Amino acid sequence: SSTMSFSEAEVQSARGAWEKMYVDAEDNGTTVLVRMFTEHPDTKSYFTHFKGMDSAEEMKQSDQVRGHGKKVFTAINDMVQHLDNSEAFLGILNPLGKKHAAQLKIDPKNFRIICDIILQLMEEKFGGDCKASFEKVTNEICAHLNNVYKEAGW
Repeated sequence: SSTMSFSEAEVQSARGAWEKMYVDAEDNGTTVLVRMFTEHPDTKSYFTHFKGMDSAEEMKQSDQVRGHGKKVFTAINDMVQHLDNSEAFLGILNPLGKKHAAQLKIDPKNFRIICDIILQLMEEKFGGDCKASFEKVTNEICAHLNNVYKEAGW
């Protein structure tokens, strides 16, 4: 559906959980991507600059990986600011989804992978409650991205 149903309490706890991650956006974003590339090596094929990198250490040091990690976290941060406003939320998510579908041709299953890694890192760093309060956000992001992909003919 195009409307999201977050209660005020859910919005607040999701924002609180995300804030802890976003304080170190570049490092945490990098960790998430490196984990994704290491555990799901096929995801690397979408990133021409990262293809030749095999070691996690090399990826962690890469400006491109760090830059993209930060970009991912910044986009999520923008969405988190608008959990109480579907229109604004979708205004960020839709163009992003369209670009990944049409231009970049990224398999939508990769969004679930990256969201699950974010949740895993949250739990490791800040515990299960932190993860639980952000889970609904990742479900919304993935559900809406899947809709965008369907509309784009995937």
